[in-house]
Amino acid sequence: MNQTLKDIYERKSVRVFENRAIGKEEKRRILEAAIQAPTAGNQGMFAIIDVTDPELKAKLAETCDHQKFIATAPMVLAFCADYQRWYDAYLAHGEAEVRKPAEGDLMLAFEDTLIAAQNAVVAAQSMGIGSCYIGDFLENYETQKEILNLPKYVVPAVVVVFGYPTEQQRERVKPPRFSVEEVVGENTYLRKSGEEFLGMLQKRQGLEDEAFDRWFTAFYNRKYNSDFSREMSRSVHEMIKAWME
Repeated sequence: MNQTLKDIYERKSVRVFENRAIGKEEKRRILEAAIQAPTAGNQGMFAIIDVTDPELKAKLAETCDHQKFIATAPMVLAFCADYQRWYDAYLAHGEAEVRKPAEGDLMLAFEDTLIAAQNAVVAAQSMGIGSCYIGDFLENYETQKEILNLPKYVVPAVVVVFGYPTEQQRERVKPPRFSVEEVVGENTYLRKSGEEFLGMLQKRQGLEDEAFDRWFTAFYNRKYNSDFSREMSRSVHEMIKAWME
């Protein structure tokens, strides 16, 4: 296994960091790696905000589902889907009948943005720097737009925090993933019944029946049947509606 694959296999979310700054050169390498990511038509439809203001970090920690470790992370990058630059350029160049960005443009920009974020994560891992995705950046859409001063066609996608993991975080076992055979279909979608997927989950978690039932119900309530999940859906709905106005 080469070093790149080793980094990908070993990478896990890190939420506790050493009290150690990330150097300017390391940060630059991570940002440059993000910008080198694959992008639709070489458009680079993303914006990265390097959040260094402690007060702004604290606001993000609060608005991203009250996750306090965001406020103390050595490096916080907010990745935003950005079609504003291209739309402004089309207008400035005087192209005829420039349409407003639509749903497809938003989705394509999100793809660019998440690919760039993953490049940053892999680059950081290669330098011994841990990371954690904060999907809750999709919550409180209106607030995130305001605190980061985002124009109309720039929307929050994901925050990633970075830092050198503590020894406990380095030694913590990475949660198991599904196997290739369980999720990869050849030439068609590999459909699983609800019962089959439950079996996959139980196997992955390595739990006996009663323990698995408790785990699954707790997971359902924590992730799907939760206030933050409903707020995220409301937020994304408003994001798309505002984009289309």
